[in-house]
Amino acid sequence: MNIAVVKDEIFLKHDPGDYHPERPERLIKIYERLSKPDLADFIKVFKPREATFEELCWNHSPEYVKTIQQTAGQARVQLDPDTATCPDSYEAAVKAVGAQFVALDAIFKGEVSDVFCLVRPPGHHAERDRAMGFCLFNNVALAAHYALKKLGLKRVLIIDWDLHHGNGTQWSFYDSAEVLYFSTHQFPYYPGTGRVEEIGEGPGTGYTVNVPLPAGCGDLEYATVFKKVLVPIARAYQPEVILISAGFDIYFGDPLGGMLVTPIGVAYLTRVVKQLAAECCQARLLLTLEGGYSLQGLSDCVAAVIFELVGRSIIPTDKLEEFEEKEKPLEVLTRVKTVLGKFWPGLEA
Repeated sequence: MNIAVVKDEIFLKHDPGDYHPERPERLIKIYERLSKPDLADFIKVFKPREATFEELCWNHSPEYVKTIQQTAGQARVQLDPDTATCPDSYEAAVKAVGAQFVALDAIFKGEVSDVFCLVRPPGHHAERDRAMGFCLFNNVALAAHYALKKLGLKRVLIIDWDLHHGNGTQWSFYDSAEVLYFSTHQFPYYPGTGRVEEIGEGPGTGYTVNVPLPAGCGDLEYATVFKKVLVPIARAYQPEVILISAGFDIYFGDPLGGMLVTPIGVAYLTRVVKQLAAECCQARLLLTLEGGYSLQGLSDCVAAVIFELVGRSIIPTDKLEEFEEKEKPLEVLTRVKTVLGKFWPGLEA
């Protein structure tokens, strides 16, 4: 079984500054891992295209897009305390978005069912008119817009397992039932959003599902949340495609996070989502890189995801039995059922 990745040298040229955690080495390490024979033989490689100005404005204001556009060729523009550009950042950002469109086209043409966009800069913090948290344009939100506007879909599921809450993605679809946003994230932590009570508004009420978790959660906690919350909601929603904001700052050794997830745990989350995609949407699954600041963690976790997708799981039999049979008591599960149970009756306390 083969999958595809979208990769390009332009994503190595985005440089937000010396000692910045969102550095080019993140992708260099991943690309090096993908070149090894145990993975390379299973992977098709697609090249990105540039998103157009009009496409970027599906999710961002024209004024904001022009602001980012004007950074092209400039040595350094500081957009917020954490987010800066270099001369090549605009091109990298528009191709990070365009990578989503290339991937979705390939998926819906039947060329491949799973695509992983290995891009920089990340995107899930970027709001309509604001760069935040290392993010310029919201890659996954724009993928969802493309699915709705160009592919004619009516139900898109976004799963965001990055350590940080994807505020930009949440607000992009807060009043829409056409996109269901599900997020697990460390809380309280940057950016401060993502409470259980943030459930959407208007027609979108109930279609934002936040599962804020305390620091220290590991494989079994995440497995429990996916089984008890994500699976019943996704089955009820019946998405036509699944998009993943794949952040690996949940890795136990990440310097910016406080979670304890291992590559085996990441493989299990991938397994759960892959099974949902097979059950609900003809196996259509698009993953996009978000955070993750341990180089070893990025390499190991991305490899774990790809091994799972191509049917060569790294999960030992005893660990798989543990994930399937055991659950971790979490106070947040009761809160999620209390707040969202009337919208999704299949939720279990």
